[in-house]
Amino acid sequence: MKGRPALEVADIFREHGPAWREAQRGHLSLAQLKVMSAITQCRTAALGGHVLRCEGCGTDQVSYNSCRNRHCPKCQSTAAQRWLDARQADLLPVEYYHVVFTLPAPIADLAYQNKAAIYGLLFDVAAEVLQTIAADRKHLGARIAATLVLHTWGSALTHHPHVHGIVPGGGIAPDGKSWVACRPGFFLPVRVLSRLFRRRFLEELQRLHGANQLKFFGEHAKLADAGAFRTWLAPLRQCEWVVYAKRPFAGPKAVLAYLSRYTHRVAISNSRLLAMDERGVSFRWKDYRANKGGRGKTRYKSMTLSPQEFMRRFLLHVLPGGFHRIRHYGLLANGSRKANLELARELLHVAPAPVLAAAVNEQAVALPIAVPPTFVCRHCGQAMVILQTFMRGAAIRAPPSS
Repeated sequence: MKGRPALEVADIFREHGPAWREAQRGHLSLAQLKVMSAITQCRTAALGGHVLRCEGCGTDQVSYNSCRNRHCPKCQSTAAQRWLDARQADLLPVEYYHVVFTLPAPIADLAYQNKAAIYGLLFDVAAEVLQTIAADRKHLGARIAATLVLHTWGSALTHHPHVHGIVPGGGIAPDGKSWVACRPGFFLPVRVLSRLFRRRFLEELQRLHGANQLKFFGEHAKLADAGAFRTWLAPLRQCEWVVYAKRPFAGPKAVLAYLSRYTHRVAISNSRLLAMDERGVSFRWKDYRANKGGRGKTRYKSMTLSPQEFMRRFLLHVLPGGFHRIRHYGLLANGSRKANLELARELLHVAPAPVLAAAVNEQAVALPIAVPPTFVCRHCGQAMVILQTFMRGAAIRAPPSS
């Protein structure tokens, strides 16, 4: 079992958070304050926990509860695994493609003041564009599926909203009688996706402005005026909007492996933190603009920020309450997912998703199902039993003698 990283985001919040929160009084949202509190208290006595004993070697251990906050670097692995287990039944035996839709920097700046509205627009327009181009007989002529995941950060913790899409290479024909596959190694034309993405996003952004659903502060306050907003949009109708498509994955297992790295990622993992000292907070980051082929250059670099700037950047990525950062569209839309996947498997001539034997044979004898232990000993790997449960902030009694 891996030990605790030498440095965690929680350490930075504990050391520098109180003074910074006081200096930023009135400028941090309630959601940001809750994230700081959750990460600081995660897996400490403040949240309660258990006293455990190993059934194998007899080792006693204290296990503190996690905060389960979706922005906490320590709370994502279990949530990601549960989500991936549920997604295995959705995979089809076809090529899968990775596409990325990115907002230009001016709109990213505006998005920070309108997170729910513009992030939601990014999801819906990206999904609409994929489905529209895929439905066009010139390109595919089929109904497709898409899973989209929102990331709001660049590797240096800057605000960089974009959605990652995982899309099967094909779809169901309009008449529902056949599976239409993409050309091998090619999904949909990126330039066509980019142009439609730009046009539809700006149309919908203009609609939100007209409906008074956007807020403007600071240097953007003047954009509340309709004429000023149209002028501001004009250059964005001409610039390139980045839509990126990667080559197909090497099978469904590779898709799951990839998703496990992306679905529940937070702005920065504890493993990327290098040091916290008198110079500030240092961490590893990937410079995507570095020349991949240039000698003496590397895409992996280290960056040092003041603790205050590190915390500011980390909290840029706190999502609005109740906002879903993973969404399914097309054949995977929740209302018709099961029926669509059953039809897709039938058209692909593959077996239906496995079900429990008891559900197939009503006379089957129920057999005990082996459930993995909740707590596992870090020394010998055997199951651990709970000796004591303690509540938030409660003192821990010494475990009873054997």
